[in-house]
Amino acid sequence: MSDVGVGLDLRKMPGHWLLARMGKRVLRPGGIELTRAMLEALEVSTSDQVVELAPGLGVTTRSTLTRAPATYIGVERDRVAAAQVRRWLRPAVDRCVVGSALETGLDAESASVVYGEAMLTMQSPRQKERIVREAARILAPGGRYGIHELGLTPDDLDGTAKAEVGRDLSAAIRVGARPLTAPEWRTLLEAEGLEVVAERTAPMHLLEPGRLVRDEGPLGAARIAFNVMRTPAARARVLEMRRTFRRHQAHLNAIMLVARKRR
Repeated sequence: MSDVGVGLDLRKMPGHWLLARMGKRVLRPGGIELTRAMLEALEVSTSDQVVELAPGLGVTTRSTLTRAPATYIGVERDRVAAAQVRRWLRPAVDRCVVGSALETGLDAESASVVYGEAMLTMQSPRQKERIVREAARILAPGGRYGIHELGLTPDDLDGTAKAEVGRDLSAAIRVGARPLTAPEWRTLLEAEGLEVVAERTAPMHLLEPGRLVRDEGPLGAARIAFNVMRTPAARARVLEMRRTFRRHQAHLNAIMLVARKRR
């Protein structure tokens, strides 16, 4: 099991850390497939200065580094997770700093690619705006910004249904969850001078058996199942999360957007 969340009560810890404790590596709503689609749309190359916001366990970090960008910087607020990410970095080329996506401390226009996954969803409307504004600030003109988040569907979903989905998700994952519809995600990016150039959605099947096998491999999925079954508190939480995802499956999806900063 992962070291993240050590010492926290399994009944109360955030859902993503609980899953990480059980051995789940891919903690993104659209799975590894939507992450790969985001990286393809970002077109990371050897000339890019890449910044990843909230890299978590570093699964996407490793995929990014296979593309050999000129530099990579991760900004991760959890010290244990940051230490894990550093294991994959190239000496004297890359770094992972402990910090906040709200205020990275990085120089303006110092990155050509910025991305973050499964973190904006858990922020308030004001914090979402601040994080996107910070991403736009550190992006050079023409740079690309990618997000992979939880979405709401259909586009015209009414406010009552949105509130119910958010309330139930927050209760299940023990973190405030505020997903948006596709037009709302686009508006969030466009308000900060970014032009959406790629968009893709996928079913929200994070805890479904088929997605687990595709994301983690057969052995990885079996290991997660074994860890969950032998840990009663975790088993209750995982089943609660899956019931919630299934209850709202008609209104939940995963969404990937890539936007370019206007020159």
